[in-house]
Amino acid sequence: MTWFDDHKKLFLAAFLFFVGLTVVVAITPALRNEKINRPLPGAAPMSADAIAGKRLYIANGCVACHTQQVRNVDMDKMWGKRPSLAADYAAIRRTDFWRNTATLMGTERTGPDLTDVGNRQSSPEWNLTHLYNPRILVKESVMPAYPWMFEIKATPAKGDVVVNVPAEFLNGATGKVVAKKEALQLLAYLLSLKQTKLPDGTAAPAFLYKKQGADTTGGGGEAAVELDGNLLYATHCQACHQQNGEGLAGAFPPLKGSKIVLADSIDQYIEIIMKGYSGRAAEGFGVMPAVGDNANLTPEEVTAIANHERTSWGNTGHKVTVDEVKKVMEFLKSNPPQTN
Repeated sequence: MTWFDDHKKLFLAAFLFFVGLTVVVAITPALRNEKINRPLPGAAPMSADAIAGKRLYIANGCVACHTQQVRNVDMDKMWGKRPSLAADYAAIRRTDFWRNTATLMGTERTGPDLTDVGNRQSSPEWNLTHLYNPRILVKESVMPAYPWMFEIKATPAKGDVVVNVPAEFLNGATGKVVAKKEALQLLAYLLSLKQTKLPDGTAAPAFLYKKQGADTTGGGGEAAVELDGNLLYATHCQACHQQNGEGLAGAFPPLKGSKIVLADSIDQYIEIIMKGYSGRAAEGFGVMPAVGDNANLTPEEVTAIANHERTSWGNTGHKVTVDEVKKVMEFLKSNPPQTN
């Protein structure tokens, strides 16, 4: 048994065992998965700018605070229309030969999940303002600002992307804030993050562990769940229109005193919530994404949001019912608008 007394032989045996185990347990399954996994048919490849933006995302440590994985639990449904699948990551390739920073699934949500942020928050104006200084839009945000991705010009050149930044965030500087190449590349990456629609006929995995609503009937039978419109507004609308409903001058219109919000007919109002709106782009306001469709909001949720907006900040609109909202949503589903 002198073999056990030879440290060179012991080390070589342990090394070979480790290499063999690595091949069997890690490398071979990974190669097999890469071979059999395919991206979904409608998946769009990233542009050159988006690829460069991904490198900036990695270099600035964004992965430390943001995930890119929608888990199959009910609390994650606000981040995507369905739980993430292996196919969602199949087309992602390693950064380069030395770095395997391919999928950026993350491990912590100090900030929101970004799996479907390209659909959920598709406004370039919002994203660029948020990158310049998140506190402009979300006062309580702990996200770092990235002003080095922008420059201030007295007279922007033709083709420059100007970002609307309130004067109090310019630290005394004068001029217009213009997005540099780095900001536009990071924007391209963020806007590329979209959940691909499953092929027709393919059932999406269900979200598990659905939360039970509170019974407000005080008796038996089906519970009448009273949704918190303030909370839903904070989740889906507040980032642009602000907690006080006053929006951001020159970027996002106010809901306080809005004729559309307070109109007796809710048809256009509900259509804007569900399908988005671009009708005020000529005034300098950003294009509103299809918040309702992207978040898969139910008639009950839309009703709660609408009633919060119509009765807050001094607004005196009458409350709407779920049946009224459902009627408009069903009409929009069968008669999708051609333009917004």
